[in-house]
This record gives sequence, structure tokens and C-alpha cells, in this order.
Amino acid sequence: MKIPEGHYIFGTVKVGERGQIIIPKEAREVFQIKAGDTLIVLGDEKWGIAVTKADVLEQHAKHVFDLIQGGEKDDSAGK
Repeated sequence: MKIPEGHYIFGTVKVGERGQIIIPKEAREVFQIKAGDTLIVLGDEKWGIAVTKADVLEQHAKHVFDLIQGGEKDDSAGK
């Protein structure tokens, strides 16, 4: 199976006794995650859990709110 460019499988991690996981080094490097960064944990009962940097989600939310406020159309969906 060929993984599309920009998508990754970093392997598996085990959940420790306190519910902690270690994010693989390659994932931390690709997504520039450093000690002290704030991450957001999202969940969907069908698709599972996703983790993202808080500032990345904040940028996306700001973009959406800007579009709503400005009444502009988002043409990036077709790209």
C-alpha cells in the first residue's frame, strides 16, 4: 500500500498507566512538536482520536471565522 504524500503512519504507541503516550520522534519532527507545546485531543466515536497542535487548529478556526465575517467563499476545498 502506497501512502499518499503528506500522510504518515508513525507506528504504534502504548498507553501508560496514567494514560500517557509517547509521540514518536519522527512525528514530533515532521509536525514540529516540542516540549511544552499545547496539543488538542479531538475525538469521534466512529473514527477515533486525533491529536493536533493547538496553534494549528487556532489558525484554521481563525480562517473559518474570517470567511464567515467577510462573506468570502473558500475556494481551497476544490484544490
